[in-house]
Amino acid sequence: MKKNVNNKKFKIAITGAGGGVGQGIIKSLYDTDYGIVALDGENFGTGLYAVPCSYKIPYAKSEDFIPVLLEICRKENISLLFPGMDAELMKLSLHRDDFANIGTIVVVSLPEVIKIANDKMHTYNALIPFGVSVPKTKNIVEWSETLKDNFHFPVIIKQKLDGARSKNVFLIQSEEELVNFMSDTSNILNDFIIQEYIEGDEYTCGTITLNGECKGVIVMRRILRDGDTYKCFSEHNAIVEMEVHRVVNGIKPFGACNVQLRVKDGKPYVFEINARCSGTTAARTLCGFNEPKMIADFLLKQIEPEYVIEEKTIFRYWKELVVENNHVEMLKKQGFLKQQTNTRL
Repeated sequence: MKKNVNNKKFKIAITGAGGGVGQGIIKSLYDTDYGIVALDGENFGTGLYAVPCSYKIPYAKSEDFIPVLLEICRKENISLLFPGMDAELMKLSLHRDDFANIGTIVVVSLPEVIKIANDKMHTYNALIPFGVSVPKTKNIVEWSETLKDNFHFPVIIKQKLDGARSKNVFLIQSEEELVNFMSDTSNILNDFIIQEYIEGDEYTCGTITLNGECKGVIVMRRILRDGDTYKCFSEHNAIVEMEVHRVVNGIKPFGACNVQLRVKDGKPYVFEINARCSGTTAARTLCGFNEPKMIADFLLKQIEPEYVIEEKTIFRYWKELVVENNHVEMLKKQGFLKQQTNTRL
C-alpha cells in the first residue's frame, strides 16, 4: 500500500483503560500523531487520567454499552476503537457494522474467532485440523477409566470459558486430588476442562493479521506472577514463530491476536488464544513491535507494517500516577474528563 499524504489527525479510542491491556495500548500510542480517548467502566480506571480525553462507560453487560460507545465515537469523531476487555469482544464484534456506519473501525475479530478464543474446548477442536500441537484437552465431566489411560499426572484443570490471569486454574498432582476436586460440590464441573500438563518454558506471542494475512509475529518468553507476565524476554525463535503463524493463518483473526504456548523438548504446544491485544503489548512495543500503531497505520493511513524486533529483557514494576482530586470528582459528576496536560503511564 502507498502512504496516505492526508495530514488529518486521527483519534483512537481504547476501552478497559484501567486494566493492563488498555494501558498497554495507551502506552504504545504515546509519541504518535494519534489522538487518544480512554474509556473505562470505573471512576478510578488509571488510564482515564493519563490521556487528554476520557469517558466513563457502562459495563459490557449493560444494554447501554453499545449505544453509549456509538455516541462517544460519533461525538469525538473516533476513527479506530481498540477493545481492552475480553467481556466486550463479542458484543463489539456483533455490532461492528454499526460502528462502521459512523466511520469507526472496531479492531475486533469475527464472532467465530472470538468463540474459538473464549472457549478452551473450541480452542482445542479448532486448532487440531490446522496441524497445531495442543495439549490433550477434554471436558472434565467426560473423565472415566478409559480417558484416564490417555492422561498422565500432573494435569491442569481450567475454567472452560473466559478464563484470565490463571483464575480458576488448578495443577492436579494425583488421581486422589482429581477425585477430591470432582467431589467438591462448590465446583460446577460443566464449567471446567482437564488438560495435559506441559512442563517447559512459557511464551506469549503477539501477532498482527490484516486482510486475512499475518503481517508479523513477536515471540516473548515469560515469567508469571499471579497469572500476569512479570518478566519477559523477546527472542528470535523460528520454531515458535512457525507454530504461531499456523494458528493465525488457520483461525484468521482481525488485528491483534495473542497466542500462548509452552515448549517441551523443542516442540511448541499452544494452550490459549486471546483475540485482542494483550497485557504485554507495551513490552512488545519496547522491543520494536508496536501492534496498535502498526494496525492503526495500516487501517487509517494505508501504511504496510514494518518492524525490527530487538532481543531485550523487560522487567515490570509498580509505578505511581498522581491524579488531582478535582479531576476524579469531575469524571464522577459529568462522566467525561478533558485536560490540557496529563501524566504519562
